[in-house]
Amino acid sequence: MKNKDPNYLIKVEKAIAEKYGLEAIQNPKANWDPKKEKEYLEQLKKAAKKENKIKDKTAIVREDGFLINKKLINKKSNRQCPTCVSYSFNNLDGAYITKWDCCFKCFLKWVEGREERWKEGWRPDNSEIEKREK
Repeated sequence: MKNKDPNYLIKVEKAIAEKYGLEAIQNPKANWDPKKEKEYLEQLKKAAKKENKIKDKTAIVREDGFLINKKLINKKSNRQCPTCVSYSFNNLDGAYITKWDCCFKCFLKWVEGREERWKEGWRPDNSEIEKREK
């Protein structure tokens, strides 16, 4: 249905201004200045960097004929116990290396019951480790 009233648009703008305020009918460029433009462009750059970072982490890459999530390739897993220098594929050891910085075997020998001392930084020296291993 077409409105024949030539002032219809003016009436609609007036109604919007009364209900929502003058900012609702203003031209968006009215309050824009070079400073705001610069801030806006900086925000866009930050958002783009953040988005690219997320895309990089979720990207799928072909590695040796397989499709693998890129973040899995970048992960370095330390499977060697810093205390006794033994290498382990055991998941239990991985958890203890992450939490206590030693394998499960070393946890039982050196940490269990003495957690506070371990957290403060005490570690057995090499001669103690060799005596226990024998």
